[in-house]
Formats: sequence, structure tokens, C-alpha cells
Amino acid sequence: MSSKVQAVPLEQESSIGFLAAILLIARRELAAYFDSSIAYVYTIAFVVLANSIFMNEFFLTGTVDMTGFFDLLPFLLAFFLPAITMRLWAEEKKQRTIEVLLTLPIRTIQAVLGKYLAALALFFLFLIGSLPILFMLFTLGDPDPGLIASGYIGLVLFGALFLAFGSLLSALSSDQIVAFVISTVLGFALVLFGNDQFVAVVDGLAPTWALGTFLLESISVMPHYDAFVRGAIDLSSGLFFLLFTSLFLWLGALVLERNRG
Repeated sequence: MSSKVQAVPLEQESSIGFLAAILLIARRELAAYFDSSIAYVYTIAFVVLANSIFMNEFFLTGTVDMTGFFDLLPFLLAFFLPAITMRLWAEEKKQRTIEVLLTLPIRTIQAVLGKYLAALALFFLFLIGSLPILFMLFTLGDPDPGLIASGYIGLVLFGALFLAFGSLLSALSSDQIVAFVISTVLGFALVLFGNDQFVAVVDGLAPTWALGTFLLESISVMPHYDAFVRGAIDLSSGLFFLLFTSLFLWLGALVLERNRG
């Protein structure tokens, strides 16, 4: 799924502006997702699995609420988001189109942000697929709209962070499968470290070390995500996601800039 950006007439980048060049790359990258049918396959698979998770939770608890859905979704996204990002740069390196891309009259950060926006757009398509759940909930009962909105904000921030992280790992790798495996393993770890049962088991193995608690409080992203799921629009948690998302994108641009040089 090389984005084939080399065919884009970016010679006038200086005249069309910084943002316009980013959007141009994003459109080309997003078109490549749909041309290769990746967008259709990933979206359908994610929507079916995510909605199945909700329906299972709904029939077990009988509550008109999406908290259980938001709690389980990070485990699903830890697999699907690396599948989006694995080819962003690794495939460019494999097909040797990255040399052409990086010789175009654009800044490296523009290329990074353009590809990232395309991945983010596909992620938003995933979330749109969950809208039937909202329709069903408001038809059957009276859910808390504030709690649901807060959960979706947390979900967007979570996805944005993982996409930036995956983009960085793709930039570091020359093989998309390697990028996928590493992103998935590390992603699952960041989610699993925030699981209460995992924390209890690890702490129980070595109570004096309290390793599980350390992993929960210092490494896992879940405490910050859970704050939104529980209905708290927490400024510190929001800053955590935004700062680390920016950091991973900057590091990705730095890696590619070294290749460009």
C-alpha cells in the first residue's frame, strides 16, 4: 500500500502552503487505503467485532451504558491500529519509494503528518461504525450523554496516541510485519499493564516490589484513558495523550530526517 506520493505535483508546495501539502499527502495516503481494499476490510472487521463486544456486554448486564464497551475496546484497538500504521513507512522503504518521497520539496514533518492524518481518518471511520450502538441505546433507554461523550473523547485520544506510536515504529522498521508485531506486542503491554487482575497477580508474585502497581502508575496508558471512560474530562490525562502523541510524531520525523540526510 505504498502511497505513491511521487506522482503528486508537490513542486508548488511553497506556494500552496504548509497545511495544504499535508492534506495533499493525507488524501493520497487515504486513497491508497481504499484502492487496496484495506480500508474496507479493516473497517468491516473492526465494526463487527466491536459491536459484538458491546452486544455481548449489553445482554449480560442489561444496562443502557457503554462503559463496558469502552473498557474492552483498547484490547481490540491494540491489534487493529498497528494494522493501519505498519505500512505507513515500512512499505515505502521496502519498495524504495521513500527516497522519492523524501526528495520532494516538502518538509519531513509534512510527510509524517500527512500519513498520520490519513491513518487517523481511517480510525474515525472505525468509530463511526459504532454509531448504531448509540442509536439503540437512546431508543431503548435514557443513557448519560455526557458519560458517552467523555468515553469517545478518551477513545479518540487513545487512538491518536497509538497511531503516532505505530507510525514511529513503522519509520524505524524496513518490514511491515516486524512493525506490526512490535507495535501490537507493545500496545497490548501498555493496555494489559492497566488491567486490575494483571496488577493484582504481578503484585502478588512479589509484594515487596509492587511491580504491577509500578507498571500501572508509571507505564500503562489505561489510568489516563479510564479517567475519560468514568466521565472525568481530566486535563492532566488529556495533556498526557497530546504530549506523547506529539513526541512520537516528532521522533518519527527525526528518524526519517536522518534517512533524508
